[in-house]
Amino acid sequence: MNDSQNTLFVGNFPFNTSEGDLEQLFGQFGAISEIHMPKSMDTGRPRGFAFVKYESQDAVQEALSLDGQDVGGRPLRVNVAHGRKPREGGGDRDRGGRR
Repeated sequence: MNDSQNTLFVGNFPFNTSEGDLEQLFGQFGAISEIHMPKSMDTGRPRGFAFVKYESQDAVQEALSLDGQDVGGRPLRVNVAHGRKPREGGGDRDRGGRR
């Protein structure tokens, strides 16, 4: 997901939330082109945040209204996604990086 202008970061939703749940909630604001919900490498379960990419900037602006809305007893965090910052130190396996 590299077009951050049309992508929202969505956090703090319940761990039992599915991509379908997010599509239903965020789809009311416009056409969604992609939902990416990272999963834990250890458990395979969702990590509690996702990225929702819209086809239009207008939909992004409208969907920001969900910030703070209660979903499953938790207030959603909804922000425009920003590009990932480069990591310091890399992941060199010879220096203690994760295998």
